[in-house]
Formats: sequence, structure tokens, C-alpha cells
Amino acid sequence: MGAILSCVATTVTWCFCSALMSLFGACCGNDKPSSVAPGAFSGRKRSVFLLFFVVVLSFAFQYGVSRVVVNLSPGLNFVTEAWWAGCEDMSTERLQQRCIGNNGVYRVGFSAVIFFALAAIGVCINRTSNRVAWPAKYVLFVFLAMGMCFVPNEPLFTPVYLNVARVGAVLFVIIQQIIFVDLAHNWNDGWVLKADKAEAEESGSGKKWLGAVLFSAGFLFIGSITGWGLLFHFYGGCQLNDIFIGVTMALCILITGAQLTGEEGSLLASGIITAYATSLCYTAVARNPEAECNPFLGKEDVLGIFIGVTVTLISLAYTGWSYTADSTLGSKGDDHEQTTEPAAPKEGRSKIGGIVTNEENYGATDGGDDEQDEVDASDIPDTFSNNWKLNVVLGTVSCWFSMAITAWGSIEDEGDAANPQVGKVSMWIIIGSQWLCLTLYLWTLMAPRLFPDRDFS
Repeated sequence: MGAILSCVATTVTWCFCSALMSLFGACCGNDKPSSVAPGAFSGRKRSVFLLFFVVVLSFAFQYGVSRVVVNLSPGLNFVTEAWWAGCEDMSTERLQQRCIGNNGVYRVGFSAVIFFALAAIGVCINRTSNRVAWPAKYVLFVFLAMGMCFVPNEPLFTPVYLNVARVGAVLFVIIQQIIFVDLAHNWNDGWVLKADKAEAEESGSGKKWLGAVLFSAGFLFIGSITGWGLLFHFYGGCQLNDIFIGVTMALCILITGAQLTGEEGSLLASGIITAYATSLCYTAVARNPEAECNPFLGKEDVLGIFIGVTVTLISLAYTGWSYTADSTLGSKGDDHEQTTEPAAPKEGRSKIGGIVTNEENYGATDGGDDEQDEVDASDIPDTFSNNWKLNVVLGTVSCWFSMAITAWGSIEDEGDAANPQVGKVSMWIIIGSQWLCLTLYLWTLMAPRLFPDRDFS
């Protein structure tokens, strides 16, 4: 038995070390030059795939592993002791399971944040690091997440990562506004272009596309107004909740009025921002730890989780596959650099290498020669996909998702809030970020009018 365990340990250690050396070699450069210049979408789809894995693993830890751990004695071994840390004093088994499940999500989220933070540092050292060594990166992330299973809940995950994730989630709310506005403009422009093409082919045939734009905007506004009514019905009667809902309505009407009275923005963009603000208002009032203000206190927030997962998936799809993510979330002047053509090598400049593949002749010329064209470091496009901003955005997505499926750190069951102060802090963070989001959108509509001499494009 000892020989088998020794063999397994040796194999795992060798795999880990090989992946680590492969990753370091790719990020820092080695003797495997690349003949393929990084394209505009290099690494984005692989990063998004990793976050999909993070989502699945988070649910597995929250609803699968927690049910197993809660049935084990806290002092059974070091692992159970780590998972039970800070949860022993909960009054019921359900609260204990929720506490353990939340900390399971924090383990995965913390691993993802650390991974993308290291990836951001790596891309600052070598701009091609976002596109290389992904098999090694996947392996190292799994090892990182598994290693976190041996770390006690306190203080690393609660309260340290919990508060970090809250801040990251607020940053994501701001980024999400940019994503939704860009999505709305692309949506609007795409259907208007189809309307123009249809009108050119046959007079009057383009009206259906313009009608579809108006229908989409109307659907979002009607859904938001219905949401306001439901919020007043289920959460109204409490002064604080009434203030939150009323301010949300006032700001949404204000931004829509500002958009309709000017040439900035579009009705569809205002509809999307209004719907997003309504969902944030619901999330805020649903976090209220006062029983008289929250009739669903302690019950599974299925709608909140659904909204959180949906927003996460939209963000991941945008980050990984949107053609405008580079120009919208990237740096100024990146538009002209989005090319996937290999650059010709130049004399006397540093070369970029470090592609980790399973192909023996990867990078060789068509004739199979050992000579390979190398990419000049100055010719690598400084796009969103090839700089640290991609990893920062994905890190904030990890924080948002951690908060979305754990009710922003609240531990509640059947009307009982084990940590009501967490719910109250989370409630104010969410509603504050919503007000900031709406104010920023209002500023984008009003600034060109207030300062006509300045360029806000």
C-alpha cells in the first residue's frame, strides 16, 4: 500500500513540476520560438473556458462537497477541520451547510482571482503569455483550487476574500455597464444595418428590423416597470426598501428622459441599463436582513442566483467572443493593431517564444526545416486580448460570481440570519454600486451637452 501511495505521489509531483516549468518557460521565454503572431482574440476564449470551469466547480463545492463535509466530524482530519472553521457555532445544520458551501465557493473564487492576477503579471512581462501554455495553466489552476481545500476558512476566505470579492464585484458592476451599453449599440446598429440593406432591396421591407429594435426596447422597459411593481408588492411597506425602489425608478426615468432629449445613446441602451438597474435593486432588497422588510429571508434565492449566473454568462460570452471588446475595454489606439497576420522578423530585436504544444514540428516551415520565423516583440498588437486588462476583467467576473451565488456572503435559513451584519453591508454595497452605475450612464449622456468643445467619443 505504501509503495502505491508513493508511486501516486511521485507521479502527481512530476506532473505538477512539469506543468510549472512549462508555464514559467512560456511566460519568461525559452528556446521554442513562435512563428504565429498573437491575434485579436488570442487567449480570450481559453480564459473564458477556464471561468466556465470555475462556475461548475463552484456549484460542485457549494451543493456537493458541503453536504458531504457537514455530515463529517469537524475534528475527523485536517481537511474537515479546515472546512468547518468558523461554521461550528451555527445554530442549525442547514446554516452550517450554507456556511461550508459559501466557503467552498470562496475557495474556487479565490483561486481564480489569484490565477488571473498572476496572469496579469505574466502578460506585463511577456505580451504573448495570454495565448500560451494553456494545458499547463489548466493543470496548475486545478492544483491551486485543490490546494485551497486544505486552507482553513478563517481568516483567508472569511473575512479577507469575502471583502475583496465585494470590492471586485462592485468594479464588475461598473464594467458590466460598459458591456451592456456596447452590447446595446451593437444590437441596435446591427439591426439598423439590416434594415438599410432590406430597404435597398425592397422599399418598405426594412421596417420590420426597426420595429424589432423598438419591440426589444419596449420589452425591456415593460419588464422593468413590471419589476418595480413586484418589488413594491413583495418588499414594499418598509421605509428603506421603498427608498431604494423609488430612487431606482427616478434615476431610470431620468436617464431615459435625458437619452430621448438628445442624440447621445440609444433607446435600446437605456432599456438595457434600466433592466440591469432593476435587477440590482432586487438583489439589494433581497439582502435586507430585517424580517419585516424581507418576507423571503432565509429562503433559497433562486431568482438571485439565476440573475447572477445569467449576467456572468453574458459577460463571459462578450469577453470571449465580442469583436468590439478590444476597442471598448482595451486601450486607446488599439483598433488599428487588431491583426492576426504573422509579422516579418527584423534584425537586432528581441524575439518572443515559448509556445507549449504537443506537436513535434510546431513552428517549422512548410518544408519541415528547423528554421523558424520569429515574431518581433514590437509587432505584437497591444490589444485587450494581449494585455493585463483581460485578466483584470476576468478577475472581477470571478468576484461577482462568488458573491452572486453566496448571497454576497449572507448565511440564512428559514427566516434566520446567522450573520445579519453581512447582509446589511452587502445591501448597501449593491445599491451604492447601482446608483454609481446609473450616474455614470447619465454622465455619458449629459457630458457632451455640458462641454460641447470636448471630445467624448
